[in-house]
Amino acid sequence: MELFSLLLIVPVLCVFFMLWKWVNESRDQQCYILDYQCYKPSDDRMVGTEFCGEVIKRSKNLGLNEYKFLLKAIVSSGIGEQTYAPRIMFDGREEHPKLEDGISEMEEFFYDSIGKVLSRAGISPQEIDLLVVNVSMLAAVPSLSSRIINHYKMRPDVKSFDLAGMGCSASLISLDIIRNVFKSYKNKFALLVTSESLSMNWYAGNDRSMILSNCLFRSGGCAILLTNNNALKHQAMFKLKCLVRTHHGAKDESYNCCIQKEDDNGRMGFHLSKSLPKAATRAFVENLRVITPKILPVRELLRFIAVSLVKKWKLRRGSAPKGVPQGPIKAGVNFKSGVEHFCIHTGGKAVIDGIGVSLGLTEYDLEPARMTLHRYGNTSAGSLWYVLAYMEAKKRLKKGDRVLMISFGAGFKCNSCLWEVVRDLGDGNVWKDEIDRYPPKTLVNPYMEKYGWIQDEDPSTFKFPEDLKF
Repeated sequence: MELFSLLLIVPVLCVFFMLWKWVNESRDQQCYILDYQCYKPSDDRMVGTEFCGEVIKRSKNLGLNEYKFLLKAIVSSGIGEQTYAPRIMFDGREEHPKLEDGISEMEEFFYDSIGKVLSRAGISPQEIDLLVVNVSMLAAVPSLSSRIINHYKMRPDVKSFDLAGMGCSASLISLDIIRNVFKSYKNKFALLVTSESLSMNWYAGNDRSMILSNCLFRSGGCAILLTNNNALKHQAMFKLKCLVRTHHGAKDESYNCCIQKEDDNGRMGFHLSKSLPKAATRAFVENLRVITPKILPVRELLRFIAVSLVKKWKLRRGSAPKGVPQGPIKAGVNFKSGVEHFCIHTGGKAVIDGIGVSLGLTEYDLEPARMTLHRYGNTSAGSLWYVLAYMEAKKRLKKGDRVLMISFGAGFKCNSCLWEVVRDLGDGNVWKDEIDRYPPKTLVNPYMEKYGWIQDEDPSTFKFPEDLKF
């Protein structure tokens, strides 16, 4: 009888032990944001209408048609007059950059934002276990992560990763690396550093598909401090719920729609093709198909299935128009049933508008992305965190709220993730001192007022007035 009881107890104890082990391990596999710091360059790097005119005027390879194209692009971009450019632009050397220009641009950001976020969190650089740096268009030796490690004298066993060529969606790729490392190691601190180097990537030619990037991209970046230490969860700002990455690099059209290359005259630039919107839509739809079941409540998923079945039945009976696209967007999913806030990459006004229409968002939902684009421009992989900071500065983020981040990048990629707000937030980050001025009464771009005369010029006689004052 005792033997029988022993044989019965042992399996039960084994089951309880396995359950305890699983719960214990899962507790340390969470990913929390303790703090983050967006970068705000000094005012002497601010790009106003007058300065833009100076830059355009000294671009000797542009003709009247290119000027008209740039005017139209800038006016419709959604970008205001308080964005920032690298110092090389103000020195008039953008067409002849040096490696040290790109490195100094990054170091200025590194030492400002990293220092602030570590100091505010009360974390020593020697406590950092994992460092992930993503700067797509600058590779240096020693690496950028090594420069950070050297400056802050981090431990010799710190694990470091440098990501290049990942484009505007790189910060969520960096986040995915940190999340996976956290699954294998307990009680760790990670530092995610996301930015883009513009100093060495100004396009000096006249190819329209490549000069467009000069109009859209601006300086910026963010340093994010993360941990999987469950004991610190009450100090955290956000908890990562899920992350989905979609990569369409196997499709030639998607691969080539957003690519760094030389033009016909050998000038390096960033080519944005006409197939970019189509490639972005495909990646976006596929990404949503994967993340939707992870973020929406069961009742909304059941409603979605029912609506889809009815549409298919009507289509078979011929009572619905043929060729109606299927998928989570067109089938009428209510994403706001599982998400309170939408953090959208500021790739441009058309990107924000497109996502807004696809997800059925209101102007209130799109305001953080629109205002970030207006104030800071497209800061590449760092843009998501400026949008998040705007929500925080407006005191929108309450405990328990969920924030969906959506980003796009060359490759072509669409990455998304869902955060849960751990505590009420409202510090403001880089928006703190100016949030009361947003949204402004008007977003009308002043460039047309300054340069509208170009539209009436004759290509055969056009010459830029030498005495024109900007």
